[in-house]
Amino acid sequence: MKQFLLALSLILSTLMVSISCQSSPEAAQETTYVCPMFCEDDKTYTEPGTCPVCKMKLVDAETIETPELADPNAVSDLSIFNLTSTWTTQNNQEITLDELAGKPFVLTMIYTTCQAACPRLVADMRNIEQKVNNPNVRYVLVSIDPENDTPERLKTFAEENQLSDNKWILLHGTLDDVRELSNVVAVKYMRISPLDFSHSNIITVFNAQGELHYQQEGLGVDNTSLVRETMALLN
Repeated sequence: MKQFLLALSLILSTLMVSISCQSSPEAAQETTYVCPMFCEDDKTYTEPGTCPVCKMKLVDAETIETPELADPNAVSDLSIFNLTSTWTTQNNQEITLDELAGKPFVLTMIYTTCQAACPRLVADMRNIEQKVNNPNVRYVLVSIDPENDTPERLKTFAEENQLSDNKWILLHGTLDDVRELSNVVAVKYMRISPLDFSHSNIITVFNAQGELHYQQEGLGVDNTSLVRETMALLN
């Protein structure tokens, strides 16, 4: 009987040690390692070593914070969308520039009574639109003569120049807002008579986040590079 009790005691002791080992979270938990630069996103390793991508030493996953993903809708400091001005389209709709977000756009500045450079600029814009031939690119004409180029006048101008497709946006703004935008795109202009301006002839390509991507200066110049850069933003 004594031997039986001794044997039973040994069995119970062994069983309790086994249960204790199995239920211990410290014993069951394995250390995992990650790249501190998260080169492979959330991939982990069971052994210490170096990242196969950046060659940095792997670290204990418990000691490092997962980086927050960048906000895809965030506006960078270089974006034209930081301008808070309000504009009126040829359809008499008020918009802010950040409403152009989401698609690349090509922009130039004109005035509707111009008889020299502006008709050529508009023709160049139409030529670019035809070569790009993609509904996901918009074309923006901003008047440098807001006193005369009312939204109604811009509407008529759009119809006269076959710019009625919704890819075309003609903008009327205040004198201060027009001047602010012209400084951003490096367009210089000066009134030389009640109906005429001297101005730069620049076409600017913006990406979908409103950042200046490419510029071309001149009238009737080879626009191969501008078309290529615009199409590159669609990939």
